[in-house]
Amino acid sequence: MYRALYRKYRPGKFSDVTGQEHITETLRRQIETDRLSHAYLFVGTRGTGKTTCAKILSRAVNCEKPEDGNPCNKCTACVGIENGSILDVLELDAASNNSVDNVRALRDEAIYSPAAVRKRVYIVDEVHMLSTAAFNALLKILEEPPEHILFILATTELHKVPETIQSRCQKYSFRRLSSESIISRLSSIASSEGLKPDDEALEKLASLADGSMRDAVSLLDQCASDKPIDLHYVEDTLGLAGQQKLVQMAEVVIDRDIGTALKILDELYSGGKDMAALLSELTALMRDILIYKLTPETVLLSSGIASSDLAKLSKNFSSEKLLLSLEIMKDALFGLSRAGNPKLAVEMCLIKIIMGATAPDGQLSTKPEPPQRKTPPAETEAPKRKTPSVEPEKTPPAPEPSPQKTGTDITEIILKEITEPSVRALLSDSTKVSIKEDNGKLIVTASEPFTASMIEAEYIDTLKEAANKALGKTLHVNIETGPIEIKSNGRSKLESLSAFGVVDFE
Repeated sequence: MYRALYRKYRPGKFSDVTGQEHITETLRRQIETDRLSHAYLFVGTRGTGKTTCAKILSRAVNCEKPEDGNPCNKCTACVGIENGSILDVLELDAASNNSVDNVRALRDEAIYSPAAVRKRVYIVDEVHMLSTAAFNALLKILEEPPEHILFILATTELHKVPETIQSRCQKYSFRRLSSESIISRLSSIASSEGLKPDDEALEKLASLADGSMRDAVSLLDQCASDKPIDLHYVEDTLGLAGQQKLVQMAEVVIDRDIGTALKILDELYSGGKDMAALLSELTALMRDILIYKLTPETVLLSSGIASSDLAKLSKNFSSEKLLLSLEIMKDALFGLSRAGNPKLAVEMCLIKIIMGATAPDGQLSTKPEPPQRKTPPAETEAPKRKTPSVEPEKTPPAPEPSPQKTGTDITEIILKEITEPSVRALLSDSTKVSIKEDNGKLIVTASEPFTASMIEAEYIDTLKEAANKALGKTLHVNIETGPIEIKSNGRSKLESLSAFGVVDFE
């Protein structure tokens, strides 16, 4: 029966574990000097070696002929623990055995001496999933453990483990594995399996693994082939967009070409590319462009894009635009799992990014300033008094009343002072909101009660500040609900957004 590569090549000794020497050397010395603790807590992200080290430790403490702190993996104890025939070493999954009854049963069994080996070992994986009552039950035996008991707790979320449990364990933090360590291990496994991946393929697999050796070996297993394994083969097998397509998408963002961007996305979707993976790759590219722009000599790049491409793209993006794009993509990634149509979600994400694109020189797009309000002559200069002896006094002309700005005019002026995209998008929709000034008040009429309550709860302060700044006076804002008169001005909604500085049209 075929065994997955990550199981087949799981390390059998501490010396075989990659990238965690600060932990394996300490455990090996403790076994050599017989200074073992009664409880260990292994902390780290997935695939970094927590369960592997727990299994090795369980064999090493019971090995009949340990070798420099490592298990021999040949004696009866080591073989029995490995194949599961010795029941004194038990591995539990706290995610499915998280009740207080499960821990009580474990506690009742723990008082009995082991039948076949020296130490009864309990490996509790994902221990943070235990309930509060279960943790309290576990705490009692951790406080006063029998000499023949060894607990090894593993977790990916340390903050969910009570301090009372942590304080009674020796805690070891497992690091994320470096790309160099992963590539070295993958190369060794590929050589043993007769696989022929090239350097670019190995680098891509290491990048996708995100510090997890198990994920990296699983990806190599997925890409296993009798033919040479290159970068293009890895991208096709794993459903990735590929570096060329990613760079092309970044270029159309710079060119503000929505049509081409959607066309590329449709081609990738038709080709079976995963939308979540595509958005993750594009996010990594935007992140690398930002990092490269801020620190060109950095080694923190992760997307695998050539430095020459990053240098070219970074010249056409401002830091502000990159930060805005990353925020938009982060929100899209967060909601993608709940989206009924992932393709639509990614399309909307691309459109938002492109509509907020920067000009080719890397500076934010500038729009014409709103027309300055003309101050009536009577407000700036008093009428000159005439001397009766020279000429009969004339009655000065009455000052012209200040024109009331309503509808689209006042909306455009106020929106010039608002920078938040969500507020601008809502207030610019003439089918939902209308704004007018009336006797020192700013009347905001919403077509629906929900829209009115949203403006009053979240946007009223922003709206009041923008109106006071744009009109040069303090206004009281009234939020109302009622019918809205929609006046057609021959412009589409996107053209209206152009007037507010959201997007340019040639």
